Amino acid sequence: MVENTKDRAVIIDVSIDQGGCFATSRVTSLEHPTFVKYGVIHYCVPNIASRIARTASIATSNILTPILLRAGDVQSIEKVLFGNLGLRHGVYTYKGSLTNAYLGRRFNIKSTDLDLLITSAL
Repeated sequence: MVENTKDRAVIIDVSIDQGGCFATSRVTSLEHPTFVKYGVIHYCVPNIASRIARTASIATSNILTPILLRAGDVQSIEKVLFGNLGLRHGVYTYKGSLTNAYLGRRFNIKSTDLDLLITSAL
């Protein structure tokens, strides 16, 4: 898909801290934030939200508050995680286990699939 994208187009990989969402992505830094591959400009700086901390905090609060209220209603974070795939993608650790396979590979740490952990808790 990137090869067929218009020259000088820009893609911003907001998931680079989790392994990226484009096959052509690789981690960049604020010192060297972009690179060009197949004529497409890539911006792959990890943790972009830290550059706009207040706005990111408000957005996160707006997303997490309903989720936490739901967890209180059902009195189980496991049930909330089980029913919300998007939320599961944001969980990196659970009950002392690393659940992000990308981070496990990157830092040579054992990781366990979150789906297995929450299913065993239900």
